[in-house]
Amino acid sequence: MKKGLSILLIALVAMALVFTGCQKKDADATQAAFHIGVVTGSVSQSEDDLRGAEELIKLYGDAKSGGMISHLTYPDNFMDQMDTTISQILSFADDPLCKAIVVNQAVPGTAEAFKRVREKRPDILLFAGEPHEDPPVIQAAADIAVNSDFISRGYTIIWAAKELGAKTFVHISFPRHMSYETLGLRRLIMEQACADLGIKFVFETAPDPTTEVGVAGAQQYILEKVPQWVEKYGKETAFFCTNDAHTEPLLKQLLAFGGMFVEADLPSPLMGYPGALGLDLTAEAGDFTKILAKVESAVVEKGGAGRFGTWAYSYGFTVTAGLGEYARRIAAGEVQKGDTAALSDSFAMFTPGAKWASGKYINAITGQAADNHLLVYMDTYVFGKGYLPTTAQTIDPKYYQIKFGN
Repeated sequence: MKKGLSILLIALVAMALVFTGCQKKDADATQAAFHIGVVTGSVSQSEDDLRGAEELIKLYGDAKSGGMISHLTYPDNFMDQMDTTISQILSFADDPLCKAIVVNQAVPGTAEAFKRVREKRPDILLFAGEPHEDPPVIQAAADIAVNSDFISRGYTIIWAAKELGAKTFVHISFPRHMSYETLGLRRLIMEQACADLGIKFVFETAPDPTTEVGVAGAQQYILEKVPQWVEKYGKETAFFCTNDAHTEPLLKQLLAFGGMFVEADLPSPLMGYPGALGLDLTAEAGDFTKILAKVESAVVEKGGAGRFGTWAYSYGFTVTAGLGEYARRIAAGEVQKGDTAALSDSFAMFTPGAKWASGKYINAITGQAADNHLLVYMDTYVFGKGYLPTTAQTIDPKYYQIKFGN
């Protein structure tokens, strides 16, 4: 009997080993050919960026379960935990299947992390979305860096304002923002575009929310001033502000007293509109088609049809998902690195119905274009009217030659 049991036990073990081997073979067969590492902020820090990573996982699977995408979040207090951010990004280099790393937003420490990844694994593609570090720093470290196109939009926002019928354009900001190259240069381009297109340019100063007045004081100032500005400049005036905190009260008062609004500094249907309109978008969370439709319905009901615009999709969501898709296509051999048309197409995959354009970052001091730093923008969506062909406009090269500080 003992001998029989022993033989039976050996047979069962052998069968188990064969079965396990088959399982492992099957699992290996479904393993992704390569991995893409994605790093974003958390829900509390930059939710739209993170949702873009979740979209990639939904499409291509989580690397932990045989899929393609490995996702990590950098610390909320990334300025104080830069070493953690660096180590998180660098950890992807230990994965032999990793072929690309996407960081959005590319917070301080990203360039150093990319440098270390490059030393360890020069084969890995390194993509930076909306980098916080100086352009020359990130350009030296990344294969591709992407920013919202502050240069082209200096012209296209004014062009769109004219399409809406604006006779005056009011630019609202404060000294700290105007000291930044990206924002200060865009203001200069806007002013020149207004002169060229026959629109009156006006600069209005509002309180900086980071000063002693705080966000509440800055927003109260906007609430009080907008009715006066509309009365002063007329309802055929388009308004623009450089600060997110100013956007909601600006929209609220423009919808109540008149005026126009082309798009926000970093446009999204979620920027300013839900608060200004008192909308609850919990049920529509993550579905930008439904979000846009709900916001549009409320704007039209307020009488804003043809006078208020946005980008139809979140910039943060699209940069994460779009760069991830672009990385996948390169790693799969479908496109070549540096193919800007393929980058635009990758972004468009997550923004059906909208079109994107991209151009090279141009150093405002030297005038040199960076081959690996792209500036992108989307067609403007006008509530109650639809898309304007913003990306199809030909922009005079002279706007790219305007230098910050002149």
